[in-house]
Amino acid sequence: MFDWLIVGAGFAGSVLAERLASQRNERVLLIDRRPHIGGNAYDRYNDAGVLIHQYGPHIFHTNSEAVFDYLSQFTRWRPYEHRVLAEVDGLLVPIPINLETVNRLYGLSLDSDQLAQWFASRAERCDEIKTSEDVVVSTVGRELYEKFFRGYTKKQWGVEPSQLDKSVTARVPTRLNRDDRYFSDAYQFMPLHGYTRMFERMLDHPNINRMLNTDFDDVRNEVSYRRLIFTGPIDEYFNFRFGKLPYRSLRFEHITLDKPRHQPVAVVNYPQTHAYTRVTEYKHLTGQEHPKTSLTYEFPTDDGDPYYPVPRAENAEIYKRYEKLAIAQQNVRFVGRLATYRYYNMDQVVGQALATFRRIAKEIPLSDAAFDTASVAAE
Repeated sequence: MFDWLIVGAGFAGSVLAERLASQRNERVLLIDRRPHIGGNAYDRYNDAGVLIHQYGPHIFHTNSEAVFDYLSQFTRWRPYEHRVLAEVDGLLVPIPINLETVNRLYGLSLDSDQLAQWFASRAERCDEIKTSEDVVVSTVGRELYEKFFRGYTKKQWGVEPSQLDKSVTARVPTRLNRDDRYFSDAYQFMPLHGYTRMFERMLDHPNINRMLNTDFDDVRNEVSYRRLIFTGPIDEYFNFRFGKLPYRSLRFEHITLDKPRHQPVAVVNYPQTHAYTRVTEYKHLTGQEHPKTSLTYEFPTDDGDPYYPVPRAENAEIYKRYEKLAIAQQNVRFVGRLATYRYYNMDQVVGQALATFRRIAKEIPLSDAAFDTASVAAE
């Protein structure tokens, strides 16, 4: 008999498994339909011996000291500040757009004050910022929107930016200085020996049992457990009662080249050309020394594993109907990007999982030994 069945061995499920096992001495069964732990953050050594991220680049960054301190129990860190270039009009220029981007692209020599005026002269007035297009054109104007954002966003999401919530492009700032870091968070690091090693240490506890290549439906009526934590797609849990929630997926092409380096930074975006959105070279991220280098090309698609909830108003309305069902469930908690239909970064998922654990600790006394598998079955 398990105290908890946790569905999904990514950040949300693994953090909660570790906390419940180590802090409450409770027995946890952690399952995942994939053959590995770590969720989308899973990394591995390929046949050439180069450490790659199986599901595209995962760069850790956070402003939360609590999240950083928690993960530091399971890994040492390698300092890393992420930089991205975009191929625009045949040039490689920094993204997010900054002073260097504009000066290089247009052959100018503006300073920060002049750049602010330059943006203002091109920005379009927007009475209410609702969409991703509104965010960009009201800040830097339509020309830069077309060069940097429209094509990339349309490839990534499969719809025009004008049909997406403002949160999508609001994630990418515009800078008036030459700061070419993609993120400005206080903590920017990579796990020294990779994410998978970090997850292995996190889950190395006698109270945690793991079952991989295992679907929830395979065990939900076969295993005895008191409570459930579900980190998969919420619509799937409820058998798509209100229809499928749209998710965007990715197809990855991994290649290895017989040379030590291929591109000047870890990630190059392609907003104007090619079917892929970006190319990642992992040795920039990992710091690995190796005579060969490995790259990943990302092709967004509607088919495949769910990666990104599609942020549109009509999808939010469908989710609210599922959320209402989720709230009514007893002894079931929904945690993570897919279970709450939100576009979270890794640190946000860890923070959500830690907050969920604090609520569990407050609401469920350790002496509570009630056992009721019926209460965790979906309606």
